[in-house]
Amino acid sequence: MRSERQRKAWLTVAEVLVKIDAHVHVFSKVTAEFPREANDQLPAEDEAPVERLLKTMDDTGVDRSLLIQIGGTSIEHHAYLLHCLSTYPERFLGIGRIPDDVDDPVDHMDRLAETSGVIGFRLFGLGGPEPLQPVDIREFRTYPIWKRAAEMDYVIWLYPRSIDVHLVPFLLEAFPQVRVGYNHLMVSPGTENFQMENGRPRIETRMPPAHRQFVRGMSRFENVRALISGQYAFSNEAWPYADLRDWQHYLARLFGADRLMWGSDFPFVTEEYGDEAGYGGQVRLVEEVYDEWTGEERGMISGGNAEGFLRFK
Repeated sequence: MRSERQRKAWLTVAEVLVKIDAHVHVFSKVTAEFPREANDQLPAEDEAPVERLLKTMDDTGVDRSLLIQIGGTSIEHHAYLLHCLSTYPERFLGIGRIPDDVDDPVDHMDRLAETSGVIGFRLFGLGGPEPLQPVDIREFRTYPIWKRAAEMDYVIWLYPRSIDVHLVPFLLEAFPQVRVGYNHLMVSPGTENFQMENGRPRIETRMPPAHRQFVRGMSRFENVRALISGQYAFSNEAWPYADLRDWQHYLARLFGADRLMWGSDFPFVTEEYGDEAGYGGQVRLVEEVYDEWTGEERGMISGGNAEGFLRFK
């Protein structure tokens, strides 16, 4: 339990440090202007408009956010993301997607990045050999993507499946200049663990994850940031997800306060998805989980690190 003096110290620091939500999704209903892929997770009539996000941010004191593309990977499917970035350039930066079967991923990346605000790309599969097989990263399906990211200073927003975790250190070693944000507590689930519950992801996986030693090894790469986000999908408890506390503290010991970034995974943490704590609970989560740290350290996780690493203006 924090003393009143400690609480006031946290509030004082929080007032001067920027708050940045480093992982949010916005999407429109399927329209001619804003086409997207519709599926069980995102039915055609569903929407999480940027105006709703902005009001939520303003109500909770969040200054800026990183918009993560959802609803398809083609250039056309990015229409709503690009609209949001061009309409509110002072509030958002964006992460795009790349089709797995695109003939020229480099051209796809450059076309999206030409639009102000797209700073990087999200990757799931890496397209390399299975464990214990010979490794030549030039033969990875995603090698051109990493190479172009190194050349153009694009961010890689990484959420690999468990079958690809063993490949990550090879890419990090080959491209130490590429800024890498490792999504959702650095948990890399298998596709067989993924399901939908109340319209949002639910992932049944062991905690701590089986690839814990890979995570420990990845912490030695200075270009990697761990994203403190997505707790609702992995936890078997309500907010503040006490069963994940040990893992989040383990990540803190590995990466330190200066290499963690907070993200909410909006809109899946709002009341309309059955989350009683709502978005405000996510904003308070860093303070709740890292209650033994100083206000300055928590402020770094809540936005200071993202401001520098993602280069928000």
